[in-house]
Amino acid sequence: MESRNPARGEVLFKLEGVFDVPAARRVEKLLEKTRDGEAVRLDLSHVREFHDFGIAVLAQALKHGKPRRVSLQGLRQHQLRMLRYFGVDGARFGAASPARG
Repeated sequence: MESRNPARGEVLFKLEGVFDVPAARRVEKLLEKTRDGEAVRLDLSHVREFHDFGIAVLAQALKHGKPRRVSLQGLRQHQLRMLRYFGVDGARFGAASPARG
């Protein structure tokens, strides 16, 4: 789901279900379509299952996509660790440490 808040200059992508490679590719395409200077909030708090390859695709999109302000929410410790393995500092993207692991 995508929603825009023009007053805040922010776009919200809210995902549910399984975050696998196809889901990560959809996020990658959505990120590519954002406007320059637009803040992006990626809410993964309702994802019930993460696939490591999906996190790898997300990491590449965050590292190599056009510069933008992106914040991540809803990632668990394992996903944050996987992002670090792929060279992405989750804290740089506003990802807070979750309560559950």
